[in-house]
Amino acid sequence: MSMPFYVSPEQMTQDKAEFARKGIARGRSLITLEYDEGILLVAENPLNLSKIGEIYDRIGFAGVGKYSEFDRLRQLGIQYADIQGFRFSREDVRAKALANLYSQMIGDEFNRAIKPLEVEIVVAEIGDPESPAHSANALYNVNFDGSILELEGFSVIGGANDNVKRHVEVNYQENMTLETALELGHDALQRAENGTSDLPPESLEVCLLDRSRTGRKFIRLTSPDVKEILTK
Repeated sequence: MSMPFYVSPEQMTQDKAEFARKGIARGRSLITLEYDEGILLVAENPLNLSKIGEIYDRIGFAGVGKYSEFDRLRQLGIQYADIQGFRFSREDVRAKALANLYSQMIGDEFNRAIKPLEVEIVVAEIGDPESPAHSANALYNVNFDGSILELEGFSVIGGANDNVKRHVEVNYQENMTLETALELGHDALQRAENGTSDLPPESLEVCLLDRSRTGRKFIRLTSPDVKEILTK
């Protein structure tokens, strides 16, 4: 009689983590930067499939890794935000609650499923100085195992991002202009080990959470917009 195949829980967890990391690293990096008038999300993305999207009035979402998996999370986040806004008020929809929801969903999948989600996501919320309860920006990273980080200033996820993260850490400054922030993001993405050393504006996906906008704060920049800003 043959013995059943056995893998220790520790080994299984390590294997899942390694599998997820490899899947995420095959993609391209994505950078989130706070600037003086809002939050900038920029990624190397020559495809028509968006890595960055709007969740609600003041909340943006960005994901790297397996597109079908993080886009499903984006759609679930929109449904959650719509329901919360309808049940209570639009002001009650917060990035922290959404990030906690994503953390639970991704963590459950990592612990229970044989194959974990190959995703790493960012949830960003723009602050409103006129609203005491929402005056500050909020920035959260949720990793493939469900772990969640609250960050300030910037975030770098996905790809082979050691060089990217190091460059942002050295050069990031508070209250940068949009032009300076986008230039920093563009320069940092060109330093990724699996990125493009001469990255054209047409290969960038750039979105903003712009505090100066009335109502919905999310805006997607076109390639001509990005090129104009980078050439100023």
